[in-house]
Amino acid sequence: MRLSGQVRSISYLKAHAAELLRELVDNQEPLVITHNGEAKAVILDIASYDQLQETAALLKLLSLADRQVEEGMLESAEDALAAYRVEG
Repeated sequence: MRLSGQVRSISYLKAHAAELLRELVDNQEPLVITHNGEAKAVILDIASYDQLQETAALLKLLSLADRQVEEGMLESAEDALAAYRVEG
């Protein structure tokens, strides 16, 4: 994804907020906001933000699982099912 076409100044955002919001929802691409010529913020539509949050949560779970494997914190499926049957 190239952001070069999705860069706007803060003054442009102020003057065209409604139009930019429609574009965000339609395109589902992030919008980079600049201030004094420097990128300062990124705006996302809500669906893209939700997807980003879900992706980050899944990556955290995978990282945790990898760490547990590396630390030998494994249990066989048979043992896990046996423990579940005793508790359940």
